[in-house]
Amino acid sequence: MRKLVEALNEAGTKAVVTGVSGAFPKPDALAIQAVDSLLAKLGEGSRVILDGLAMSAMPEVLAKHTHRLRLIALIHHPLADEIGLNQSEQDWFFEREKLALATVGDVFTTSAYTARRLSDYGVRPERVQTAEPGVEHPVGNVLPAISEALGDRQQARVPHILCVAHLSPRKAQHHLVQALAELVDLPWYCTLAGSCERDSTFANIVQQQIDELGLNARIDLAGEVDAQRLASLYQSADVFVMPSLYEGYGMVIDEAIAAGLPVISSDGGALKYTSARPGVRLYKAGDTSALQANLKAWLGDPVAFAQARAFAENESSNVRSWADTASLFLKGLSYFEQRHSETYFADEWLQAREAADHGARSVELTQRLKRWVSERISGSSDRKGLIRILDIGTGRGSNAVYLAPALPMPQEWMLVDQDESLLREASHRAHQLKLACETQQRRILPKDFRELISANTDVVTASAFIDLVSELWLAALVDEVTSKQVAILIVLSYTGNFVLSPTHKYDSRLQALVNQHQHGDKGTGAALGPDAAAMFAHKLKAKGYEVQVADTPWQLTKKDAKLAEMLMAGWVTAAKQQNPEFSEQLEDWFATRKQQLLAGELKITVPHQDVLGLPPSHFPDKTPNQTP
Repeated sequence: MRKLVEALNEAGTKAVVTGVSGAFPKPDALAIQAVDSLLAKLGEGSRVILDGLAMSAMPEVLAKHTHRLRLIALIHHPLADEIGLNQSEQDWFFEREKLALATVGDVFTTSAYTARRLSDYGVRPERVQTAEPGVEHPVGNVLPAISEALGDRQQARVPHILCVAHLSPRKAQHHLVQALAELVDLPWYCTLAGSCERDSTFANIVQQQIDELGLNARIDLAGEVDAQRLASLYQSADVFVMPSLYEGYGMVIDEAIAAGLPVISSDGGALKYTSARPGVRLYKAGDTSALQANLKAWLGDPVAFAQARAFAENESSNVRSWADTASLFLKGLSYFEQRHSETYFADEWLQAREAADHGARSVELTQRLKRWVSERISGSSDRKGLIRILDIGTGRGSNAVYLAPALPMPQEWMLVDQDESLLREASHRAHQLKLACETQQRRILPKDFRELISANTDVVTASAFIDLVSELWLAALVDEVTSKQVAILIVLSYTGNFVLSPTHKYDSRLQALVNQHQHGDKGTGAALGPDAAAMFAHKLKAKGYEVQVADTPWQLTKKDAKLAEMLMAGWVTAAKQQNPEFSEQLEDWFATRKQQLLAGELKITVPHQDVLGLPPSHFPDKTPNQTP
């Protein structure tokens, strides 16, 4: 943490490290009070990165402050994964950490391995960013310095083995001692550098083991060393060994490789991935015989040992620096900021537009759909009158709130959205309407429709959605809908030519830039934007569907001031992204339009279209196709 903070400050971001008193990771009363007091003293809105050791077992403390602070967890590895815990202790840590992770807003991990592991704790991938640790590279021309050091090592008569880790059962230094005891006929000297105080009982066990094996002259239990001494140890060592049973990342592997040291490492936890690189030999965690065999393979074969050193030297320049880690960390923070602003804005925007959406929707198309589903269920003896509806991109559930009362009951809804908080709101609103519903949080790609639209679905619907997707996405939807012969109602698709009255000299330029932005990639390829509704209708007709299209424009005035201002702000932002040089004129336009809106002088017409597609074999009347 200290090195990351230093790198963040060097990058121009103000960050400080604060320690807390007490026992961790199972906190005592002093630890709980210390964390509570620290958080209470921080100003509202402060961004707080909490190390997992200091927060994961105290969810109640976090819950007291999460409403006023921006809490982010930094997880190296889950506490329940610590070696030596009994089942009761593992269960306790698991439940506590699961609650803590649900309480904080976002999560950083130090490895992709840990990020995947957190899915078992209910942490969804979109809440996680990974910033793998860095190392302090030697100053100056790194490779020549390492080459010179390696040359010195090759002249050494006794290979120096280095292991850096605090002494604990998980770090498993006793396995290294045991393996070395079987290699006393080979020349070697070993240093175990790391705190003996964090688990003094285990440290005493290791010292006793060394004594009993008669290895005091060959194994140095150095204890915790300062930075200068650690750098000297890396410089003088010939090989690095990491016998740990489990790591959330394994930063010392990077440090060893950066120093040009070949490495023998277990595959415990993330070490399987951290150590998958040139100059490293992996063995199964806990297998002391395999560790011994790997040591013998290098210590007993100078040629193989020299080759491993060469691989490590070449790999040293690829090791991440702390500046790299800080860059990843800042990108992660930016991602979290954007995600939360989008979620907040999405919720506020969806609330603001709902009344206008419901007022604009086509009553005629809704009635058409009602007649179709009534005929469908009446003609089926095994349906028991139940209508099954899939709502894609449900948001806050506005589509279900509008459509459910207009269709025959009973109904069963499947609500799908990629935003967890919006989906919870949609589900709550559906249950208030006494609708049977399920939810799926997912991002939908073209390949996903086959599993998404079940065989017993009757209606697929979406609101204000298809103008955000690509033609490939839309074609996949149409193919699956028509193959299942279900009805589809897509409403409120933006069609491009908005009109403001009175006019302004920048209106046309703004509209052109907004429509360009609408065609940008929103996650599925170039978006269809204003062309979506027409293309959708065309694709449905090509599949033999009966298609009806209705114009459903917004008509916004002073009574819709909040929505109108948010809409215009969105237009200006989109236009600036397309043409930053036009920003000053856009701000002038926006200021004028807000004044007109406040004075009741502004009217905004935003064109949309609703599209209804019905399988021809079930169409309830003989009305000819209608197209725009």
